[in-house]
Amino acid sequence: MFDSIIEFFKSAITEQIVEDPIWATTAFVGQMVFGGRFILQWIVSEYKKRSHVPTAFWYMSLVGSLILLSYSIHMKNPVFMLGFSLNTLIYLRNLHLIYKHARKSVVTVIEKGED
Repeated sequence: MFDSIIEFFKSAITEQIVEDPIWATTAFVGQMVFGGRFILQWIVSEYKKRSHVPTAFWYMSLVGSLILLSYSIHMKNPVFMLGFSLNTLIYLRNLHLIYKHARKSVVTVIEKGED
């Protein structure tokens, strides 16, 4: 069983990374941006001493999702295409709500004393 797992990874590396290094690099960069958003959120939360999701989290989500969407289109993977398409819409909506709220300069009861 262990040999078959090793063989699977060798095959995947050969097929995806060696034979198509540009798209493999694109996927790795997209995954780093997409995953890095949690590291950013963790650092900001530690700094503020409470759980906090910064606006940059949503930008990183959007950029990582778009990169991974382009990769999933290249790979012709409908499952990931659908997932990253829907994610992109959600991230755009969150950014829209953040900026719409910021333009109104309204502080809600939940936000009082937050910063």
